[in-house]
Amino acid sequence: MSAFDKDDAGPLKGDPAAAGEPDGNEAKASDAASTAGQEAARGRHADKTAADEGQAASQSSSDSSAKDASSADAQADDKAGSDSAKEDGADKGSEGLTPLGQAKKEAADYLEALQRERAEFVNFRNRAKKEQDIFRQHGIVDVLTALLPALDDIDRIKEHGQMDDSFQAVAKKIDKTFEKFGVEKFGEKGEDFDPTKHEAILHKPDPDAKKETVDTVVEAGYRIGNRVIRAARVVVTSPGQ
Repeated sequence: MSAFDKDDAGPLKGDPAAAGEPDGNEAKASDAASTAGQEAARGRHADKTAADEGQAASQSSSDSSAKDASSADAQADDKAGSDSAKEDGADKGSEGLTPLGQAKKEAADYLEALQRERAEFVNFRNRAKKEQDIFRQHGIVDVLTALLPALDDIDRIKEHGQMDDSFQAVAKKIDKTFEKFGVEKFGEKGEDFDPTKHEAILHKPDPDAKKETVDTVVEAGYRIGNRVIRAARVVVTSPGQ
C-alpha cells in the first residue's frame, strides 16, 4: 500500500482534529466563556448578598422601632396603672373607716359646725344688743332735749321756793325717771369749775378766791354715762381783782 493510500484510509495518529479534541482557539474561547459565566454568577451572588443585607438592616430597624414603641406603650401602661392604684388607695383611705370611726368623724364634723354657728350667733347677739343700746340712748337723748326747757323752769321754781308739796313730788318723780334711764344731773354751787362740763357765762373776780369755782348755776347740766348732753351754765368766781 502506498503512502497516499494510507492517508486516505484514516486519520493520522496524534492528530488533534482526528482524535476529536478541540484545537487551541476553541479551548481559549471555551475558557473565556466559562470565566465570564463565573464572573456573572459572582455578580449575581454579590447583588443577592447586598439585597439580603439591606433587607436584614431594614428588618432590624423595623424591629427596633417596634421594640421602642412597645417599651413606650408598656411605660405608659405602667404609669396609668400606678395612677389608678394611687386613686384607688386614696378612695380606699377615705372610705376605709370602720362604722365606729365613720360615726366619730361625722360627730366631730357636726360639733365643729355647731360651734361655728354658736359663735356666729353670739357675735350677732352682741352686735344687736350694742345697736339696741345705741338706739335706746338716742331716744332718751331726744326726749331729754325736748324736756330741757320744762326741767329748767322746775329748777327755777324750786330755787325761789314757790313749789308746793304736790308739785315738788311730781318734780322728784321726773328726776327719778331720768335716773332710771341713766340720765345724770350735775352742776352745784361751790364745786370746782371744769370746762369739760361747765359753760361759764360770767366770771366774777374775787381777791379771796384761790381757784375758779361755781358761784351760781343758771341751768343744770345733763349727761348719760360719759356723754354730756348739755353742759351746766354757770357763773364762775375767779381769783384776782
